[in-house]
Amino acid sequence: MPFAELPDIRLHYREHGKATGAPVVFAHALGVDLTVWDQVVEALPQGLRIIRMDMRGHGKSQVTPAPYSMGTLVRDAEALLDHLNIRECVFVGLSIGGMIAQGLAVKRLDQVRALVLSNTAAKIGQPGAWRDRIDLVQSKGMDAVVDMTLEKWFGRSYRAKTDLEPWRKAITSTDPQGYMGCCAAISGTDFYTPTSGLRLPVLGIAGSDDGSTPPDLVRETVDLVPGSRFQLIRRAGHLPFVEQPQAYSEALTSFLRDIGHI
Repeated sequence: MPFAELPDIRLHYREHGKATGAPVVFAHALGVDLTVWDQVVEALPQGLRIIRMDMRGHGKSQVTPAPYSMGTLVRDAEALLDHLNIRECVFVGLSIGGMIAQGLAVKRLDQVRALVLSNTAAKIGQPGAWRDRIDLVQSKGMDAVVDMTLEKWFGRSYRAKTDLEPWRKAITSTDPQGYMGCCAAISGTDFYTPTSGLRLPVLGIAGSDDGSTPPDLVRETVDLVPGSRFQLIRRAGHLPFVEQPQAYSEALTSFLRDIGHI
């Protein structure tokens, strides 16, 4: 089980594929871990070097006391990529992972040659709402936020026909310090100005039924970067690769081919 011992954090990651292949890096959403990408990476073409990371406070990565800043999470990703000697990757970021992607691209263009901003935005929600969520977790634990999270993440029809217990377990097993820490990072982040200065290939992906980062919010962020493209996946929520895996994999693979990454 690979861990990177970085200056102030021990990060868990997984790497597979071709060691000399073009790198693709995946960063997950709040309250889950790197296994969220299992179906996605299995569907990618052969020959890529694929890296998935557990964010600080999530999965098997070290849990440090909350709160965290977005700058800290960006530095974690930067340090991991330096540790693995990764340059010119395509960085695929989901939700808070997409915020990390934006911050990393602004800071280290040598590490990032293209972005996939999935179900994310330059600014997500309002500080007061994040403060309320932090207070709720602090007083009542992760069980207090799981129902509202699942309702926002998955479309009504999908919730009605699917057993969501694995997702419930993933969220409730997240360490509260890690969850609250990342909530604070999202709360303090507004990347509209720095993201508007980016000049690199960008694919934005949104789910039509996403209650956390609605399509218009994702499109607004993607449109900040000239020449970017936007893909709406219908009948999908905050994790469109779960509800519509084929459509998601096709969009991602097509983008990688179009920019010459495969």
